[in-house]
Amino acid sequence: MPPSLDKVVVFGVGLIGGSFALALKSAGVVRQVVGVGRTQGSIARALEMGVVDAIGTDASVVRGADLVLLAMPVGQTREVMHALAPHLDGSTVVTDAGSTKRDVVEHAHAELAGSLDRFVPAHPIAGAEHSGVGAASAKLYIGRKVVLTPLAQNSERAVALVRQAWEACGALVQSMQPEQHDAVFAQVSHLPHVLAYALVDEVANHPDAARLFEFAASGFRDFTRIASSHPEMWRDICMSNRDALLEALGRYQEGLVRMRALLEAGDARGMEDIFERARAARNRWLEALK
Repeated sequence: MPPSLDKVVVFGVGLIGGSFALALKSAGVVRQVVGVGRTQGSIARALEMGVVDAIGTDASVVRGADLVLLAMPVGQTREVMHALAPHLDGSTVVTDAGSTKRDVVEHAHAELAGSLDRFVPAHPIAGAEHSGVGAASAKLYIGRKVVLTPLAQNSERAVALVRQAWEACGALVQSMQPEQHDAVFAQVSHLPHVLAYALVDEVANHPDAARLFEFAASGFRDFTRIASSHPEMWRDICMSNRDALLEALGRYQEGLVRMRALLEAGDARGMEDIFERARAARNRWLEALK
C-alpha cells in the first residue's frame, strides 16, 4: 500500500535526496517536500526546479513532518542528527540514505536515543556518475534495490513507512544487518570507487599524461566512470567504512600480486584461467540481473 505523506523533509537535496523527492511527488504520495541544504545556491535551484516545494533554514523544519530523509554526505550525519533531535515529535519517522550503516547506527544511538523507535537506517543502491540536484531524476530508483538495516528498537509502523516510501519510488526493498551491509558494499561498491579514483589519478600524474588521455578509449572510460562521483561524499564513505574497506583492499592487493607473478613467470595459461573465471562470473551476474 502506498503511503500518504503530508510533509516530507529532505536534508541534502542532491542526486539522492532530490531523486527521492521527485519520485515521491511523481507517485502522488506526498503533499509537500521541504528541502534543507548547506548552500543557498543549490537549495534555491532545487526550489526553482520544483524538486522541493519549500526551503527550510534550520532543523526546526522537521516539526510536524511525517518523514525525514538524511541524504547529505555521511560525514555530516551526526551533526544533523544532533540538530534535529530536539524538534522531533512522537510521530515523525527518520531515515537516511548513507552508503555506510554501522557508523550511522552508532550516531543514532548517541544523538537520537529518545527516538530510536522511529529511526530506520537505509541505503538506496542507485546513483549516477554526476552529482547535484541537476542530476536528480524521478526514475532513478525504479527497479533499484534499497537496503534497510532496521534497529531492534524500531517500531513496525516506522519500518513499514520507510519501506512503503521507497517502494512508492519504484525501488525493491531488502533488509540486512548493518555489519553485513558494510562488509558487502566495501567489496562491491566502495572498493571499485577507490580503484577508479586511484587509476585516474595515476594516469593524470604520469609524465606523459596528455598522450595517455588522448588515446584512452571505451575501456578506460567504462572502468573509470565512477571517478566522476562526488569526492566529498566518497571521502566520507571511505573513512566511515575504513576497516571493511581496508580488508577488501588487502584481498584485492593479494590478487594483484598473483597477477604480477603470472606476468613475471610468463604464465599465459594461468592468466587466461583467471580471465576465463572472471568472464564467466561476470556473465552469470549479468544474466541474474535480467
